[in-house]
Amino acid sequence: MPKRNLFVLLLMIVTAVVAWLARDRAGHGRRFAEVLGAIDRAYLEPVDQQSLFDAAMEGVFSRLDEHSAFVVGDHRDQLESLLDQEFGGVGVELTRTEAHRGITVVSPVLGSPAWHAGIAAGDRILAIDGISTLQMPLEEAFRRLRGRPGASVLLTVASQRAASAADEAVDGPARDIALVREVVKTESVLGDRRRQDGSWEWMIEGEPAAAIVRVTSFGERTADELRRAVEAITSRMADAKNQAEQQPDREQQGEAKQHDSSGMLILDLRGNAGGLLSAAVEVCDVFLDDGVIVSTKGRAVEGRGVGDDGAAGDDVAALDVRRATRGAALGDVPMAVLVDGLTASAAEVVAACLQDHGRAIVVGNRSFGKGTVQSIMQLSDNSGLLKLTTSEYLRPSRMNIHRRSNDDESDADWGVSPDRGCELTPTGRQIEALQAWRRMRDVVPPKGGMAGPAPAESQASQPRRIDPVLAKAVDAIRDRD
Repeated sequence: MPKRNLFVLLLMIVTAVVAWLARDRAGHGRRFAEVLGAIDRAYLEPVDQQSLFDAAMEGVFSRLDEHSAFVVGDHRDQLESLLDQEFGGVGVELTRTEAHRGITVVSPVLGSPAWHAGIAAGDRILAIDGISTLQMPLEEAFRRLRGRPGASVLLTVASQRAASAADEAVDGPARDIALVREVVKTESVLGDRRRQDGSWEWMIEGEPAAAIVRVTSFGERTADELRRAVEAITSRMADAKNQAEQQPDREQQGEAKQHDSSGMLILDLRGNAGGLLSAAVEVCDVFLDDGVIVSTKGRAVEGRGVGDDGAAGDDVAALDVRRATRGAALGDVPMAVLVDGLTASAAEVVAACLQDHGRAIVVGNRSFGKGTVQSIMQLSDNSGLLKLTTSEYLRPSRMNIHRRSNDDESDADWGVSPDRGCELTPTGRQIEALQAWRRMRDVVPPKGGMAGPAPAESQASQPRRIDPVLAKAVDAIRDRD
């Protein structure tokens, strides 16, 4: 071997050794390997090394905050599916009810293999690949239905039908349906109700000048979904305004106007546990022309921090400021953001941003108060993910969002609180009724217009009669005009 090549090889070896020693200066990694080795050699019974490692990770992360975790297996798949807004499967939303033992389809996903096969809301999944679902947990059912795109799965399905004049639903004859799994894309931006073609109606029933956008999570496609919704709403509001200008004034003809002709937008973030910070920033940018959206404050790094005045200093937490760009949508349309105690993380970023800039009023009850950022890091061997808290959010006003362990309800500087006069906490019964009613309106119509289960009687009710928080938001916007 030429001396030059030998020298380079030796230099690389020395560099690698130095890097390894610097990486494990405290020797914890070496001691951990030594403990595992001793257990493997001398413990009374053989112990699976992976189970020991997993237990060690549980112990490590138990010393951190509740949002940091070592994510493997099904939990990893669920996290990645939530953030990517897609998964390999057949595309059905399932539930288990006491009235119908077993597993029932809440709704197929529009355009999914299940939808194309004619599976509809109310159908019962009796078996998956010949295995009965009678006592099967929902998590296991989802695990069996999901899988590699291109792989097949056999479902035994029974559709509901009316048994008598009393409209009691019973199972029809069972049929086997062979499905091929595909990449199923999920929605995170929803409207008021489904149309017959499965698309969303954005204008609120009974409030033709008001639109509602419900954001259920913040994933890879949330911002694009929102932009398409805003385009459709902008077009509808423009058409409504033109029609109003062309019609004679009904009040002058002795007819009372039933609705305010001015438009408004309701952004519903109730129950939204968050997601990607980047998606939340993009959502805010849709509605703002300029200004700070959110700041994230990370760990103090000696000599590398940047203070509030922008000057570098020692041991100052690094501050990353995200700002809006020009081109706000619906700039002249008043907005309200709906929040509740389950509105958290990225959803709180959006609510706080729009509130601080005066772009929207906030209606409902105080949000959860989860103002920390978790970075997702993949292990080098792809065996798991680290979900590690690396920074915290600050509102545009630089106020804190995160609720710390010693904070209580009397502390004012965490979460997002409704505007004055816009506080409303629904009762548990009201929340249950709203959720059941919303599920009925969100059902994807069967392919080909086949008859599905009879809708609940309350489905015909207008949203503001079922949803007191929505009603308060509509009234609050009108009172401020």
